[in-house]
Amino acid sequence: MSQLLTAIVLTITVMSYNVENLFHPSQDSLNPDTEFTINGSHRWSYTRYNHKLEHIAQVIANVDDSHPYLVGLNEVESAQCLSDLCRKMPHYPYRYLHQDSPDKRGIDVALLYDSIHCRILSAEFMRIPLDSGQTTRDVLYAQTVVDKSDTLHVFVCHLPSQLGGQQNSRWKREKVKQIIRQKVGTIINSLPNARIVVLGDMNASPAEDLLPLHNLMLQFPSTEGTHKYQSVWTCLDQFYISESLQNRSSVIIFSAPWLQEEDARYLDTRPKRTFIGFQYNRNGYSDHLPILLRL
Repeated sequence: MSQLLTAIVLTITVMSYNVENLFHPSQDSLNPDTEFTINGSHRWSYTRYNHKLEHIAQVIANVDDSHPYLVGLNEVESAQCLSDLCRKMPHYPYRYLHQDSPDKRGIDVALLYDSIHCRILSAEFMRIPLDSGQTTRDVLYAQTVVDKSDTLHVFVCHLPSQLGGQQNSRWKREKVKQIIRQKVGTIINSLPNARIVVLGDMNASPAEDLLPLHNLMLQFPSTEGTHKYQSVWTCLDQFYISESLQNRSSVIIFSAPWLQEEDARYLDTRPKRTFIGFQYNRNGYSDHLPILLRL
């Protein structure tokens, strides 16, 4: 009797999401987060905080048929925020990687991972030395084995903002990229076929590859993006992948209608953010749209 052999192809979803100021309402003695406290300028109450957590959990739970195995997050204040977020998703076995960084606003990068399907081999929080005593977020580098397959090397980053002007601040972002390139080069020298993913908010349009990695967001037209400033959409949030993943990957911007609202001033739509200035939007999610990488 002949046997029919069926190949089962596993698709892994990796998510990148800038969640826009996920702060715990209590005053953190280690971080200057007075704006997002109960008595701060944003009147950041526990009710608003919990509503924000529920909205982020809603996004993560609805971006895929099941759920993303890896979720890189930007603008998270503390491990407490991540612990509370995981409790909002009791059906998913998420754990997290996080470390307080020297960022002057007290916001960090983090990685959620499905603890059943993903095994973390190692994690490193790469400190970024800037000139003149300036500080920025760490870059999180993690090695993870997904479903007992090959190791995936994941970098989660949130590059310095364009505060002070795009060109005047560019050197800061280039410094972070240089450090990532050096680490990627070390990995590839030891493992030429290593599977590498760099993700996060790059705070600039996707103008180039991060050699030897390819920027997947270069394929999107100028009318699409993850963040909108006035009338201009830009893919600030990006995925870079190694050559070993290029023929087995696809990327989308998760632009569900419920994540957006009408933009009366600049027409079309815009991300439904939590705050516009100091005006609180109870129905808001983030000023960024998430992006998904399917491998």
